[in-house]
Amino acid sequence: MSGQNDARPIIIKRKKVVGGDGHHGGAWKVAYADFVTAMMAFFLLMWLLNATTEQQRKGLADYFSPTVPIARISGGGDGAFGGESVFSERVEAQNGTGATDRRPTEGRQSMGMTGVGHTEEEEEAILAALEDALMAGGGDSMVTDLALRHVQTRLSDEGLIIEVFARPGAPLFDEETGAPADWLVALAGVMVELFDTVTNRVAIIGHVRSEPITVVEESRWMQSTAHAHRVRVLLEDAGLPATRLQRITGHADRRPVDDDPMSVRNDRIEIILLRNRI
Repeated sequence: MSGQNDARPIIIKRKKVVGGDGHHGGAWKVAYADFVTAMMAFFLLMWLLNATTEQQRKGLADYFSPTVPIARISGGGDGAFGGESVFSERVEAQNGTGATDRRPTEGRQSMGMTGVGHTEEEEEAILAALEDALMAGGGDSMVTDLALRHVQTRLSDEGLIIEVFARPGAPLFDEETGAPADWLVALAGVMVELFDTVTNRVAIIGHVRSEPITVVEESRWMQSTAHAHRVRVLLEDAGLPATRLQRITGHADRRPVDDDPMSVRNDRIEIILLRNRI
């Protein structure tokens, strides 16, 4: 009997205990939450790119990678943008109006946007900052949406060119009375407010479209010059010193921007903030 018992196989049963049944751990949940968050951020980015203009996107990009020191003076004052100036030196002002071009602090001459003593690179940055402030480069335009439809800006060797042009059904001046449009009057005030932060001189150029028929007496030269002078009056009434006006000219219909010489788009005024070397 004992021999038979010794021949039986010995079976050892081991019970495996596994914890967390029904949950199987939580690491996958963290990974899934990260994935969902990333997808939400991606779709928000796509929506923002579609819902904003190119200038607004440029303003957002400039906000996170600024190249020009803007709005670095302390509050107070009665100048443009609710303070003395949006431009100042690279070191923040300590108190009062700060180191502005109008009232520089003792022992620290203004390095604001006077344009005097700046290198060409610095003046280029100054003009670009002015362009951004006018055309919503910082996110909020100084110009109303109505006027913004009539404005284009560009930097040239001559300076910052602000082109104000007519649109179908929205002329710069009343054809009968010659009175400027309400939005043009408001725009002139905004430009003077912006020009007040620098000392650069200003040029005004008038352009008009061609007449549909040949006339006995050419009037395009006189009309383009008259438009330029009306804008001069608007700027001076808004506070621009007459001494800052460098020249006022009319180019008639000789420099159209539209292939159609009779297009309304050719009725335009160019206000140029000249570089100091000019």
